[in-house]
Amino acid sequence: MFVTIIFSALTLLSFGLLIWQFVAALRFPLHQRVSNDAFVPPVTVLKPLKGFNEHTAECLRSWLTQKHRGPVQVLFGVAGENDPVCNVVRELLNQFPHADAELVIAAETLGANAKVSTLVQLARRAKHDFICVSDADVRAPEDFLANAVLPLRDSSLGLVNCFYELAHLTTLAMRWEAIAVNADFWSQVLQSNTLKPQNFALGAVMITRRAQLEKIGGFESLIDYLADDYQLGHKIAATGGHIELSPVVVQCLEQPMDFRQVWKHQLRWARTIRASQPAPYFFSVLANATLWSALLALFGNFGSFPLVSDSFLYDRALSPQMQNFLAPIHVPWVLMIFAAVLVARVVMATSLQRRLTRTRGAFKYWWLVPAKDFLQCGVWAASFLGNTVEWRGRRFRITRGGGLTPL
Repeated sequence: MFVTIIFSALTLLSFGLLIWQFVAALRFPLHQRVSNDAFVPPVTVLKPLKGFNEHTAECLRSWLTQKHRGPVQVLFGVAGENDPVCNVVRELLNQFPHADAELVIAAETLGANAKVSTLVQLARRAKHDFICVSDADVRAPEDFLANAVLPLRDSSLGLVNCFYELAHLTTLAMRWEAIAVNADFWSQVLQSNTLKPQNFALGAVMITRRAQLEKIGGFESLIDYLADDYQLGHKIAATGGHIELSPVVVQCLEQPMDFRQVWKHQLRWARTIRASQPAPYFFSVLANATLWSALLALFGNFGSFPLVSDSFLYDRALSPQMQNFLAPIHVPWVLMIFAAVLVARVVMATSLQRRLTRTRGAFKYWWLVPAKDFLQCGVWAASFLGNTVEWRGRRFRITRGGGLTPL
């Protein structure tokens, strides 16, 4: 009975958190556009690059075709001339000869985080006071900058970031990860923001001011952290700068990944979050409604109810033989609770995916929702079993607070 009470309480708690998360997501004005031609500040876009895939040219082109009325400078940074992405950038620069864009060879190694090392060197060439940092695999809608810079009219605002969707899902493993990102991650961020102001940044795209960067010590202050996006937002919030989420969504286009690659990606992400926010991450497992309701169904005992009601069972339409067969069959209440939670979880997850991506078809893979929840429990447990991660082809140890030490 004690086990039943514990798992019942955890199921109720997790389901409540699930509802809260869903409502927080529904209230956010996702994809909303706002036009204001009175505020069109010049922006420098920093794009640190390493290698390329089939989507790289498409993603980079989206930043050269922004419909922003103010000047836009785009700086593409690579660590060496031999990086094959250089040819992709040069071809794009030839296609857009009038764009204020250039390829920068950021050859200096300034710290453990190679991406931030490139950002430091790109920032030295920035012409404008509004700085936008974006990952290489991000494709932005053409009106992104015009909308995303608007909140920075407020001088108390320190940084604008936005949600992103995993797009072009070519493998089953990527569809599993897409549930974690396209359904859960963005709604969990909004849930957290209902409790306290956001004090971290989402790294797909971040926009801030040069003065704000100087206040935290520039990109140099991030050079030995793995989660440089988290740390950038955290440091800006610590200096009194507010962080706002733009309702405009960008897309992340990754090369095809198998389950092994996705597992490593999720584990790196989990260990990074655990190191940066140990207490919240430890208790995050409480929000896994599928897990707790499944454990309740396996180990709980709430009695049972007849599979067929008496009024129907003894109807003249059923033969005595069928009545004798159905009468002893009872369904445990805990099994019905699990079924109800599972249905609610699948409906909410597929609804959130559809809202973020504005595409249909997520329900076709409904069974990946509970599969993702159980696998996510494995990722959560594995995150506590070590401090090493693989990133950009190298192995690192994550230290307390999210620091990065090469191995």
